[in-house]
Amino acid sequence: MKDRISPLRDFLNRESTGGLLILIASALGLIAANSPISETYFSTLDLQVTLGSGWYILDLSILKLINYLLMTIFFFVVGLEIKRELTSGHLATFKKALLPFVAALGGMLFPAAIYLLIAGREAPGGWGVPVATDIALAVGLLTMLGPCVAASLRSFLLALAVIDDIGAILIIAFVYSTGIKFSWSLASIIIIGLIALLKRAKVSSLFIYTIFAFTLWFSLYKTGVHPTLAGVILGLLVPNVLLKRTKIVDIEDGSVSVIEWLEHKFHPISTYLIVPLFAFANTGVVITADSIKGASQSLIAWGIFIGLVIGKPLGVLVAALSAKSIKLVEIPEGVGKSSLVATGSAAGIGFTVAIFIANLAFTDPVVQDIAVIAVIFASVVSAAISATLFKFLHPASAK
Repeated sequence: MKDRISPLRDFLNRESTGGLLILIASALGLIAANSPISETYFSTLDLQVTLGSGWYILDLSILKLINYLLMTIFFFVVGLEIKRELTSGHLATFKKALLPFVAALGGMLFPAAIYLLIAGREAPGGWGVPVATDIALAVGLLTMLGPCVAASLRSFLLALAVIDDIGAILIIAFVYSTGIKFSWSLASIIIIGLIALLKRAKVSSLFIYTIFAFTLWFSLYKTGVHPTLAGVILGLLVPNVLLKRTKIVDIEDGSVSVIEWLEHKFHPISTYLIVPLFAFANTGVVITADSIKGASQSLIAWGIFIGLVIGKPLGVLVAALSAKSIKLVEIPEGVGKSSLVATGSAAGIGFTVAIFIANLAFTDPVVQDIAVIAVIFASVVSAAISATLFKFLHPASAK
């Protein structure tokens, strides 16, 4: 008997459920960090683990194993989703991609500019933190709001979030990768070339690709480029071609592509295990009166907070309306300014990727904690604004 799937519907359902799991895991992380087991929680995350031997050795803490190794699977799924959207989804044509691309660009530039205006003198390297959108929480919010959100806006947000992911990946690659070692860079390029040759030769062994995938990850780790980018590269290398032998059936068109098959296998692992584990491990911030006071007086925290809460929706709105005024794009019928602001506020839920970038942007643990607190508060406020706008200002969308 064959499994029946619907790629887009399954993706949205998983992201919605995944958003709830992220919230639960984050709450557990905060509870653990502020409870009697706090010392055990932090010492476990700091525990060093050694893998391999000789030159092929890894010596990482459990926290870094989660953030560097396991999150590579998350970014692999992101790469698959980007490839699917670019080849057969919401970004497959220039006309489809233009509006979310312009809106996403505004939604990245405005938060970065606001952060730099507020905290540029103190910590200019943190501008990448408020740029990110958490696709699981953003899509999950719009799904929970149900008929209050027009279907066109859900598709718009999904496309915007995918483009946002591309921007975040480029920022990680070119801004937060330091000390590049060119010998390992050459090794990485050679491995990518070999994977391309294997693909061209129609090699289908998952075991062989797994060996090359880990070797690419290790090479990027040694290069100085953030190793999670290996996941994105591998996802983009996957061909969007039909899978001939499979027990899975796509109920939408009757055929299953290699990308859809891999998403079916890896997306649940990423959504239900890896991302919640990342949230649990990275939101464990000690909350005290002093820490909240420190965050409230920190220009870094305010730069992140205002960047996400105000910069995101403002950037989406201004970019979309500007592009419309010069007839570069067409905004879907029935979508007004408040709809764009509400959708932009949903995009202001940074969380997973924002916290990920915060841990790269800041080396001081105290500053990292301040950034995480700012991301959490900004994401909660952005979600509340988005829900309020959709619920009370857009009753017509429910018709």
